[in-house]
Amino acid sequence: MTDEAADVAPHPEPRLTPNVHGALWMLASAVAFTVMMTLIKFLGEDYPAALQTFYRQLAGFVILVPVIARHRRAAFATTRPGILLFRASAGTVGLIFSFYAFQKLPLADANALSFTRTLWLVPLAAFVVREKVGPLRVFAAAVGFLGVLVMLRPSPEGLALGLPALAMLASSFLFALTVTGMKVMTRDHSPMVLLVWAATLGLVFSLPGAFLTWRWPTPLDLGLLAAMGVIGTATQWCYIKGMQIGDAAAMAPIDYTRLVFAALAGFLLFQETPTVWTIAGAAVVVASTLFITWREHRTARMR
Repeated sequence: MTDEAADVAPHPEPRLTPNVHGALWMLASAVAFTVMMTLIKFLGEDYPAALQTFYRQLAGFVILVPVIARHRRAAFATTRPGILLFRASAGTVGLIFSFYAFQKLPLADANALSFTRTLWLVPLAAFVVREKVGPLRVFAAAVGFLGVLVMLRPSPEGLALGLPALAMLASSFLFALTVTGMKVMTRDHSPMVLLVWAATLGLVFSLPGAFLTWRWPTPLDLGLLAAMGVIGTATQWCYIKGMQIGDAAAMAPIDYTRLVFAALAGFLLFQETPTVWTIAGAAVVVASTLFITWREHRTARMR
């Protein structure tokens, strides 16, 4: 090849590094989550949280139907159905509480409180999974809960954010329980089996709440409810892909872009402006959860 030809020959485009590739999946997850939250809030006046949870679970189950049809009995193979029942019930109730909070709270406040799941994992890891939890992680979790108090602003008259804030905290605790249960189950169960059981039982457990609050949706609302469910499943998929491809410690901070997207969506669509207390408390919660994530990752690499 001549020098002139070499000069004009196309250079191969550099491939994305795993962390950049994973970061794009995490950003897609954050955007999808924000769209789902917006739909939850928009539909909240006409469709209660329990009914929205049913549509969310139905969408997850429908997406997994081909997997169930392909693997049949193997998709449900388990030796510990009790833990699976507990995970599904906790996850379903957690979704109802979470949807209720997103309907009633400003999106930025609800999103910030949802990150307390990482804080709840610290005591659960110590008491349920029997992991060794060092003093730094305990201190970081305690500081994170102080950030929660800043957002809640308790007083003799009650909490500034009220019952919906408590619902989101309860939801985060229940989701932390499901994560803890997943750590136990992944020792001898495949992710496919856990997903199939969670989707199937989640749909079953959401039926009573749907019956009690049922109303027939209009064609437009049915489309929005179906979209909400599908986007919720897509959010989980993008998050898992991001964590699989990129380094966990590098991916965790990107998940907090949800706070920015939530604040923008709340301001542009619902005229919500985050308070100074929300921003300050959220900053403390984010800092503490980032430290816990980094500490867990560092400990795992040392092992």
